Amino acid sequence: MSQIRLYLDEDALQIALVLALRKSNIDVITVTDAARFSFSDEEQLIWATEQRRVIYSFNMGDFQQLHHIFLAKDMEHSGIILVPQQRYSIGEQLRGLLKLISQKSAEDMRNQLVFLSAYTK
Repeated sequence: MSQIRLYLDEDALQIALVLALRKSNIDVITVTDAARFSFSDEEQLIWATEQRRVIYSFNMGDFQQLHHIFLAKDMEHSGIILVPQQRYSIGEQLRGLLKLISQKSAEDMRNQLVFLSAYTK
């Protein structure tokens, strides 16, 4: 089973979180790393899937909708992790992501929509 590889979109781009994830040996890239600023959410999700990365975002409404659209159209994605903006500190996000990554593989995340809140308790 492969470890989850993350792709942080524009909404979730927090340098402290990225650095903490990398220090924890998590494979993470951002829209800045990939030179993908200002692409649509759908384009971001498609690109993340092509790269076999799980997208991490604060953009709950749009990505929930995209998840349902993809499933309805028999399109696949590598997974979506959503967290409400400003609800969790960097430390809480890090602990939640590390817990999720320790419990789920990249294969487990395929076509899944996961809320970080399930891993922050």
